[in-house]
Amino acid sequence: MTECPIISSIQKVILYETKARYYIVGSNSTETRFRVLKIDRTESKELVIHDEKVEYNKQEVRNLLTMIKSGNLTKESKKTDSSLIKTVSAFGIAGFVRFLEGYYIILITKRRKVALIGPHVIYKIEDTTMMYIPNDTVRQAHHEESKYVKMFQSVDMSDNFYFSYSYDLTHRLQYNMTSSIPTDVSAQTHAGTLYGVRTKPVEKYVWNSYLLQKCQDAVHPDWLLFLIHGFVDQKNINVYGKSIYLTLIARRSNKFAGTRFLKRGANCDGHVANEVETEQIVIDSSVTFLEKTKVTSFVQMRGSIPIYWSQDVTKMVPKPPIMLDQSDPYAGAAGLHFNQMLTRYGSPIILLNLVKRRERRRHESILTDEFKSTVTYLNQFLPPEHRVRYIGFDMAHNSKSKTKNVLVRLSKIAKKCVKQTGFFVHMPRTVSKEFWEAPEYKGIQGQKTERGCRQTGVVRTNCVDCLDRTNTAQFAIGRCALGYQLFTLGVVSSPDLAFDTDCLKMLEHLYEAHGDTIALQYGGSQLVHRIEGYRKIAPWTSHSKDIMHTLSRYYSNTFSDLEKQTATNIFLGVFSPGEGKANLWELPTDFYLHNRDVRAVLEYLRYSCSQWWDVPVYRALPLPYEEEKKKAECTVVPMTTREECLDCYDDYYRSNEFTSLHELFSFTMSHSVRDYKPKASKGTDSPFTLRVLAETKDANSQETNPNISGKASTSSQTSTGSSESDSKSSDVDGTSVDESTDNQDSQTKFKRMVQTSKKQFAVVSEDYGPDLHKYSLNHKDNWMYERYACISDACQRPSSKEDKGGVTQGRIIENLMFSKSVFKLGSIYGVEPPPVNRQDQDVYNHFVSVGSHGPKEPSKKDLQVYTKYLHKFH
Repeated sequence: MTECPIISSIQKVILYETKARYYIVGSNSTETRFRVLKIDRTESKELVIHDEKVEYNKQEVRNLLTMIKSGNLTKESKKTDSSLIKTVSAFGIAGFVRFLEGYYIILITKRRKVALIGPHVIYKIEDTTMMYIPNDTVRQAHHEESKYVKMFQSVDMSDNFYFSYSYDLTHRLQYNMTSSIPTDVSAQTHAGTLYGVRTKPVEKYVWNSYLLQKCQDAVHPDWLLFLIHGFVDQKNINVYGKSIYLTLIARRSNKFAGTRFLKRGANCDGHVANEVETEQIVIDSSVTFLEKTKVTSFVQMRGSIPIYWSQDVTKMVPKPPIMLDQSDPYAGAAGLHFNQMLTRYGSPIILLNLVKRRERRRHESILTDEFKSTVTYLNQFLPPEHRVRYIGFDMAHNSKSKTKNVLVRLSKIAKKCVKQTGFFVHMPRTVSKEFWEAPEYKGIQGQKTERGCRQTGVVRTNCVDCLDRTNTAQFAIGRCALGYQLFTLGVVSSPDLAFDTDCLKMLEHLYEAHGDTIALQYGGSQLVHRIEGYRKIAPWTSHSKDIMHTLSRYYSNTFSDLEKQTATNIFLGVFSPGEGKANLWELPTDFYLHNRDVRAVLEYLRYSCSQWWDVPVYRALPLPYEEEKKKAECTVVPMTTREECLDCYDDYYRSNEFTSLHELFSFTMSHSVRDYKPKASKGTDSPFTLRVLAETKDANSQETNPNISGKASTSSQTSTGSSESDSKSSDVDGTSVDESTDNQDSQTKFKRMVQTSKKQFAVVSEDYGPDLHKYSLNHKDNWMYERYACISDACQRPSSKEDKGGVTQGRIIENLMFSKSVFKLGSIYGVEPPPVNRQDQDVYNHFVSVGSHGPKEPSKKDLQVYTKYLHKFH
């Protein structure tokens, strides 16, 4: 018994025009199967579509067009040959829309491949065309029509809209690979039976659902293309010739959608602003088909804090004051939102809140306090194993500290989160119990299956805007998940991935592009604070870019967000123009458009103040109820033979077409060796080898990078009138994260750090070689290397003292910081000392004397002098 997704038989579209009708001829990629759609042009304000739902071959469709042409011949058309005009060639129909006059048809005229999920191709829309359907003889002109058309077209459909003919982009990979055949049917069929499966898309992520409303029930399903809005990109991690495809898919919700300051918090239906689901898929592409290869995926999401709040945009300030709009004592909006999450993801739901917690002048902390009390209230009515788990991490405070590394703290949180939710794994063969008993999988939750594992639950990350801080936190979570995904595929020997490798650079670029795209869609500019800024490795030139992005975001929020919001409302059908109704731009606010049930109509009231979850959803936990009801919602068609609509092999490889290797997407895809390996590197092609250690710093160390301004590169994150939190307070707030692991035995940590440093030194020696004299360097550089080498020798001497209080551990960390920086310099420069001045000689002798008196902690003054000379050198 085999399940195959039904491939749409309409991948090419040609629109023919007569005075009375539009004839749309759709065909498959090989042009062997055709369907015809007829649209009446004599109706001025109604959409009349006729689909006979009959399939034609090539000769039959030619005869049909010839008959249509001959039936529309007139004396004038004979002279001009205009009885049947071929107007547009396209790749699909995006939908139909009407404002105040007649209907328009939107066609996709250009597309581009952006990703491969097994044999399924994902396309990005590059261009569209919008055509008016009624002919000029019946058109009833309206003076406001052009305004609505311009407003609708300001939503650029060539910008981050995606679709696929054979893969449901609105669902996660885990859902798409879950069996759709009912148990009673599968028990009665034999092993060779084929089933075609057509899933029901999630309306929440279909951005053209309003455009398809009038035709969805009138036409064959193959005519319908469901578009998602967000971000899709893919890269090839090449491991000694073995291709591992890393794909990132972001799905933006069309509910309560809008711009930054105009859409905050949640509406009365539980939908939140800037809600984006991010899926990270890792596939062994050496085998084409998903069922027969190793597949993994991990899903996380972001969204505004699900309470009623907003910011006053009438004041011309960069960060308007935060206001709690409505009192919600029973957490109605948050309850509806978390019920939706339990339905789609299962439990546990982990909330990672990055908003500030303590401020001298309350701003962000207003949201933190309200959010915590809301979660506390809702958790009373769930058993402990299914409760919402809250983690608070003041990321802005930590990023301003010179001694704390944000990515280190986020990595610890990320590991605990990934372990609690697990990740989706599908193996081509049955997985033994010993597979999950490996020490690397200790603590990994999720539902284990005979072919792998299913993710149960999700990590939900938020800050105030859900842009800059959220994107960096999602990168940290994605980095942790990628380590486990690659380890499960057998690519790496440990799930702990080091920074400054080609693989992590690819992942960082993916999340940077992912964050920029979402920031442009919601905030009006690219990311202001980037991942490298939080790693403290951003170059000084990044400050000017941050300033420009901040100004761009402020300008967009102040002057263009209102127009963008009205265009989004028109595009999504939140507002439908009509005769006798006020125009959209005449409304004082769109609050009642997004909160239609705000007047508490009885049928929409929650019947209980304590049972905020649906009973079927609760019974399915920890599994997502959405996957449990898949068998009832999907369309399953039994097939006697492997028909063309199920032949993914031929649809992918296109055996009837001439193919050029250099034009294949799998060949032109971003490649770890071709695009990310440093050209000057003479080391291995492995994407997991440490690169350019002299230029970047490992985020796992506690080292910071001094910049020209003397401030952290993310210091501009503080809000107006706010100050950093109390430095003595705990960084992480939430009982779901166990801090006991941070107090492990110091000797165990010392052994791990020494082993790590030895591995890093070995990698550098492989790249540069032990003979450092071969480099032609000046005397000053040579002597500077010798000076720092002496510091390294003094700091690396083992200690003879034992300090149970952790002082020895702190000294060892500092020593490793010294030795790591020295080794980077030693990998580049020689050792012949030149003549030096008296001041440098005194500094040199001082550090040598520090080492000669035995291993001891450097004083604060020594650290300052060392940092000064290191900064001077850079």
